[in-house]
Amino acid sequence: MTDQPPASTPPGFGLPPPQYAPQPPQPPAPGPEFLAVDKHNSVVVDASGVAFEMYDITVDFPWPEIRSVHYKASPNGKALMVAVVHLDGRVYECVVTAKPRELLRGWFAQLAWVLGYYRPMG
Repeated sequence: MTDQPPASTPPGFGLPPPQYAPQPPQPPAPGPEFLAVDKHNSVVVDASGVAFEMYDITVDFPWPEIRSVHYKASPNGKALMVAVVHLDGRVYECVVTAKPRELLRGWFAQLAWVLGYYRPMG
C-alpha cells in the first residue's frame, strides 16, 4: 500500500451549505392572546393553542390537536366555561370564576375575537 493524500470529499457529500443547514425551531409568530384567571384556574389562548391550568396542573392543547373550542357562561352567570374538543373526540373543560361578574362580559368579547383570529372557521 502506498501513502496517498486523503481524497477530498466528492461533491454532494458532507455538510450541507449554510443556507440548507438545519435551523433551530422558531417560536410561534406573535399574535393576540386571551387570559382568564381566578384563584385556582386559568385559560390561555394564544398562537400555540389553548392551555388550561387547574389547581397547579397545566394541560396544553396545540392548535393541530384541537377539533373545536366552545365557551359559555356557567348556569349561575358567575364563571366562564371553556371546552376543548380534541381530534379524537375527547372533551376537556375548565371553569374560571369572574370576579367581579362584569368581567365575564369582557372575557366573552376578547375570547371571541382571539378564537376568531386563530380559528376563523370555528
